[in-house]
Amino acid sequence: MPKFKLKQDDLKKISSAVKNAEKKTSGEIVTAIIKESYNYAIYELIFAVITGLIYFIIMMFFVGNIEKWLEGIFWDYSIHHLVMFYGFSTFIVITILYFIGNISNVDRFIVAKKIMQIKVNERAIRHFMESGVCNTKERTGILIFISILERRVELLADSGINEKIPQGKWQNIVDNIIKGIKKKNVTAHLIESINDCGDLLAQHFPIQPDDVNELSDEIDILEK
Repeated sequence: MPKFKLKQDDLKKISSAVKNAEKKTSGEIVTAIIKESYNYAIYELIFAVITGLIYFIIMMFFVGNIEKWLEGIFWDYSIHHLVMFYGFSTFIVITILYFIGNISNVDRFIVAKKIMQIKVNERAIRHFMESGVCNTKERTGILIFISILERRVELLADSGINEKIPQGKWQNIVDNIIKGIKKKNVTAHLIESINDCGDLLAQHFPIQPDDVNELSDEIDILEK
């Protein structure tokens, strides 16, 4: 599990950036950050079992040597000792590899990027609905969703924005935040990207005299 913690000063800076960006536009900007978008335990288990099976197959080539070693340990050696050795040692290998698979850097190695991309997108869409971004008056809300483990960012825009701003326009903003995750400097890059979002939204959705702040400016810190 990756470790991250935004300080109180970081939270204030992000909230302030959202407020300033929304002064230029009638659009709503929501930010969220999560440690990981999915529990990849099933993939970690599959990795451990497959690797354990490979270990078992490789060790089969050394049956003779292992038998001699066991005969030197047990004076009443029998075939049961060999079976127990293979079963127990394979179980230990699988267990160790499962726990190793929980290390974030290993997770990024054993879980396919496509799977991570899908899981982050699914979690972002869920928060898009739960946070009310999809329910603004003019359908002009956007969500910047950051998933630390996967080092991925989803920027979701509501239908009112998608009609005027193609998804490709947001890519530079997304890439900048990802750069911040890799450099472990999320706050600075997120603030830059929020400002860029405000500028882009202002071109198509300038601030209106009767504009109302419909959504919170605070960043959502999600646990799961």
